[in-house]
Amino acid sequence: MIIFTMKNKFKIATRKSPLALWQAKYIQNCLASAYSNIHIELLPIVTKGDILIEHPLTQLGGKSLFVKELELAIIEQRADLAVHSMKDVPLYFPPGLGLVSICKRENPHDAFVSNLYSSINTLPYGAIVGTSSLRRQCQLMSYRSDLVIKPLRGNIDTRLSKLDNGEYDAIILAYAGLKRLGLDHRVQLILSSDIFLPAVGQGAIGIECQLNNKRLIELLKIIHHDDTAICIKAERALNTRLGGTCQVPIGSFAILEGDQIWLRSKIGLPDGTNMVSAERRGHKKLAEQIGTLLAEEMLDLGAYDILQKIRKGNT
Repeated sequence: MIIFTMKNKFKIATRKSPLALWQAKYIQNCLASAYSNIHIELLPIVTKGDILIEHPLTQLGGKSLFVKELELAIIEQRADLAVHSMKDVPLYFPPGLGLVSICKRENPHDAFVSNLYSSINTLPYGAIVGTSSLRRQCQLMSYRSDLVIKPLRGNIDTRLSKLDNGEYDAIILAYAGLKRLGLDHRVQLILSSDIFLPAVGQGAIGIECQLNNKRLIELLKIIHHDDTAICIKAERALNTRLGGTCQVPIGSFAILEGDQIWLRSKIGLPDGTNMVSAERRGHKKLAEQIGTLLAEEMLDLGAYDILQKIRKGNT
C-alpha cells in the first residue's frame, strides 16, 4: 500500500444507474486499496441521457448526453474525476479535460438474452429483438433480415423487465454490464466477433479529469491497463477518421497478439445493407496509425458512400 501526502480527498462524478455506480465504486475501491490515506467520495449525477429514455439517442445528440454533466462537475470543481463506460466517451473533450486512465477490459462482446430462445439462429421468422443501438441493428439485420428491431432504452434492469413482460422475443446487451451486475446468468449466448463486432471501447472503464491535475493523474496510473489502452487507441482512431457517433453503425474491435495488434471493423446502413468489413494488423506501437489506415481503407471500400447516405438521412 502506498502513502501519499498533500490532498487526500477526491470526488468521483458518476451517473446514477446501477452499472455506472458499480463502475465508480470499483474505481473507488481500487484507489482506496492502493493508497492508505486517500478518501474517495462519489457524486452521483442524473444525466440527460438517463432522463430522456423515450427517444433514441440518435435524436438527442448521441452518447455525449451521458457525460456532459459529469464533465461540468469537474470543470466547476464539484468533482475531481469522472468514471465512464468507454463506449460512451465522445471523440473530443472540453478544453482542459482528457482521458487519463483506462482499466483492464472486461469481455467486450454483445450478449443474446432471451427467455424462450437459445440463439439468434433459433428465433422464429419476424421475431422482435430489442436494441436502440444502430450498430447492433445493422449487424442483426445483415445476419437475419427478417427480424423486427424494436427500440429499447433504459438501464439494464429496465431492459430486462421489458423482455420479461413479453415486449420482445430477445434483446441484445453488452455482456460486460450484465457480468458486473451479477446478471450474466441471463445470457443465452455471447455473440461471436466473427459476426457481431462490439462498439468502440465496449467493456472498458475510462477515467477523465483535468489535464493539469498532475498528482491525480499520477495516482490513477496504478489502475491503468496499457494493453487495453493500446487496443482502444486503435479503435478510437478508426472511429475518429470515420466521424463515428451513435448515429453511425460502426463496430470495431482490436486485440493484441504478442507485440502485434489486430483491428477489425464493420460499417453498414441501419437496415443491414451495404456492409463494409475490413481488418488490419501491425505493431502495437503503431496502434493509432493502424486505426486511421484501416478507416481510410474502409472509406475506399464504400464506407464513404455509407456515411454520406446516413448523414443525408439525418438532415
